[in-house]
Parts: sequence; C-alpha cells; structure tokens
Amino acid sequence: MEITRKESTMVSPAEDTPKTSLWVSNIDLVMTTYHISTVYFYKPNGSSNFFDAKVLKEALSKILVPFYPIAGRLGYDENGRLEIVCNAKGVLFTEAETTSVIDDFVKDFSDGSKVPQLVPKIDYSGGISSYPLLGLQVTTFKCGGVSLGVSSQHTLADGPSALDFINSWADTARGLSPSIDPFLDRTLLRARDPPTPRFRHVEFEPSPSLKTISDPEYQLSPKPSIVSVFKITADQVKALKAEVNENSNNTKYSTYSILTAHIWRCATKARDLSEDQELKLTIPIDGRNRLCPPLPPGYFGNVIFHAAPVALAGDLQSEPFIDTVKRIHEILKEMNDEYLRSGIDYIEKTRDIKTVRRGPQTMRCPNLSINSWMWLPIHNADFGWGRPIFMRPANIVHEGKSYILPSPTKDGSFTLVIRLETSHMKLFGNLLYEFSC
Repeated sequence: MEITRKESTMVSPAEDTPKTSLWVSNIDLVMTTYHISTVYFYKPNGSSNFFDAKVLKEALSKILVPFYPIAGRLGYDENGRLEIVCNAKGVLFTEAETTSVIDDFVKDFSDGSKVPQLVPKIDYSGGISSYPLLGLQVTTFKCGGVSLGVSSQHTLADGPSALDFINSWADTARGLSPSIDPFLDRTLLRARDPPTPRFRHVEFEPSPSLKTISDPEYQLSPKPSIVSVFKITADQVKALKAEVNENSNNTKYSTYSILTAHIWRCATKARDLSEDQELKLTIPIDGRNRLCPPLPPGYFGNVIFHAAPVALAGDLQSEPFIDTVKRIHEILKEMNDEYLRSGIDYIEKTRDIKTVRRGPQTMRCPNLSINSWMWLPIHNADFGWGRPIFMRPANIVHEGKSYILPSPTKDGSFTLVIRLETSHMKLFGNLLYEFSC
C-alpha cells in the first residue's frame, strides 16, 4: 500500500487559552508514555465537501479551546514529576491519500500490517517537550472513502476521555454544541495524606515470566508476533452464555466476564504452557463510577485501574468454564472505591514510578491483557457525513494485548483485536470458535 502524506499542519486553539501547568495523577503516571492509535473508516456519502480539511480544522481549532490541555506538551515540574504544560502549541493534522480501497481494511481482516500507516507518525527524537500530544491523519482512499487516524498520548487521556474529545470535535464540525464539557482538575485523584494502601496490589507486581525460557536474551528480544482481528457473532456469544447459564445458579455474569474467560483459556491453550506456569491476566477497568463519590461527567484524564487475577495454566485448562468466569466476576466485584484509593496510595509510596509503569513486560506471554471497549461510544464520531462504518486500534504494540470492540451496527456481535506470538495465532483462532475450550 502506498500512502502519500500531502500536508501536515499544527492546529492551535481558536482563542487564547490558560497558560498553565496541569498536575497529572498517579494513574496518569503509570500509563505507557507513548501514543495510543485508533482509526475510523467512513464510506463516501456523495457530498462535494466530504471530509473537507478546512471544515475539520476550523472545528478542531474551536474545540481545542475548552479542551486546551490537548494542545499542550509534556514537561516536568520542579520535583521532576511529569506534567502537562498548557502552551497552545497545537495538535498535528495531516492530510494523506492512498491508492488502496477502504474495503481492504474493513472487509478483509487477514492482514492488519498496513493499518498503522493510516495514523500520523509522531517524532519522539526531540524529547518529551517537543512532540504534540495528539496527532490526526485524514487519508482519502481511491474509492472515495476516508479514514481518520488518531494518535493520543496516554498520559493525556484514557479511552473514554479521548472519545469525549473526538465526539465533541465531530459535534462541533456539524454545528452542534458538544454534549459534555471537559472537567480538567485531576486533583480528585490525589493520594491520601498520608498514603495508606490497605490491600496487596498484584496489578503492580512484576508479571510472571515464562518458565521454559531461561535465556535472558528472550526477555530483551521476544519472538515475532502478529496482530489479528476476529469477528465474534451474536450467536457465538449466545452459545457461550448458554454454557455458563447451565451452571450459574441464577448468578448473572456479564458478557465481558464470559468473553474474557473464553479468550484467556484459548490463549493459554494456544501457547502450550506447562501446567505449573503462573500467569496473570490484566483487566483494565474504568474507575469513574466505581469511586465514591463518582467522578464528575467529562473528567478528562486517565481513570483506568487494573484487576489482575493470577492462575496456574494447568488449573485454567482443567477447570470448568464457569469457574474461569467466576474468577473474572469475583475480582471485578472487588474493584470498589477503597481498593482503587488504596491503589493510588500504593503508587504514591513507590520510589521509582518506572517499576509500576505498564509496558511489554506486563502482558507478554505467558500473561495477557484484555481491554473492553464493548460499551464505549466508538462509532459516534459523525462529522456531518455519517457515522464510521468501523473503528479499531490502528496497532497493538505489545504481544499479549487485546481489545474487544462493539459492532458498528449494534447487532450483538463483537470484534477481537489481539497481538500474539506468530506461532500461537493460528491455533488461538481455531480455539476461539470452539466453545468447549
């Protein structure tokens, strides 16, 4: 696939915005420090100004006024703590075109290697104060369709906050007032004084390493891995739920718990792990409504906490499916206000933030991370030319990381996007569609 990047500009807020530094919370600090990339796909609607760059940039400039930290840069305060410097330097907006057609990306999922080209390249070489916190790329396809690639720096925002911004930008482009105002004060997530962690926080402890690998070089240069996309139909979801309901004793288990248990078991089996291999599953959860009181609507930042069940590979593969579902269900119930506040305090007492920051070592084989975007409004970004026909992560950098996405047509199906070692992926795909895994 050939992509020609025609023009790149920095778009700044349309009005003067506060020149200040924004304190970031402990939850912001433990996120990966690079940009997370997603891509939206749009079919042409016959409009003469379909995805007109002038319309998009004017709306972007307007919405950056209330969302002004997005136009800033990272920096360090006098204590060496990361912060967001609100300096209105702007966000990157790139226009591109390709000779490919959009159906290559939304109908044929067999090769996802080209998708990362649909998001803007961020140049990290100048240090943290040099690069934009948000990059956007509008790519026009030969068929007339368009993709919108979004690269958002993770210290800035999590998925719900990033979607609040994108959907507010889309509303602005249509001449509507955004439905939600950003709440920018992150001190609601300050640690207690003094910090008093009251629980063991397995999510911040080192993840188990692979028992069969004694070669330290493996940890530095892992095996080749690949990103694959799998459709899980509504009927397949029903089949999994039916298997659980037979043994549930009237306990209601969430679709997420059921799908996650199935994916975890399939990945464990596909990886051919020894029975005494310890493994950790990382489950990102949104703490906005689990905290007490809940955070205000529009809170802009990271509120992603992590549940982390640990099991032996042998137990996971031999136990009834319902027991794996219960593992997920029970640990999610524990993620209440007291546990989340304890986690914030745990980070506060950690001397070196790098020891608890998430990275490749957190989720790679034999471990796994399963992110739920199942109920996020990922298909709401209508800029005036219709809703996206599909949205997905543009790339998954780390082996062992996955996302469950909702259907754009709300038909009850889901899409799984996952990166696993290349040698494990084929068997994983086969097992995913066997419902006695």
